[in-house]
Amino acid sequence: QVPLVESGGGLVQAGESLRLSCACPGGIFRINQMGWYRQAPGKQRELVATITTGGYTNYADSVKGRFTISRDNAKNTVYLQMNSLKPEDTAVYYCNSRGINDYWGQGTQVTVSS
Repeated sequence: QVPLVESGGGLVQAGESLRLSCACPGGIFRINQMGWYRQAPGKQRELVATITTGGYTNYADSVKGRFTISRDNAKNTVYLQMNSLKPEDTAVYYCNSRGINDYWGQGTQVTVSS
């Protein structure tokens, strides 16, 4: 498995913003759909957002209007801009690259205080 490199997690207060970044090897970044998942304590991993190589995006209902996923093809990096954060957004966020083979990052902790 090719590791993805995540960054940007941290501790913020409700209503604040945070941007996550995920660096991906160029060879798979160019052909694979990218996405962000999260896993909250006591819950299963869930899809947050995805973006295709062509820029088409999809979001979980819980984050629509607040989160924005984007990709920089020159930097082989996918971003997740998280605005108006809520305590229920607290989770470990995982970067994903999905194709014939799936790749995952190690996760970055996002904690939103009430």
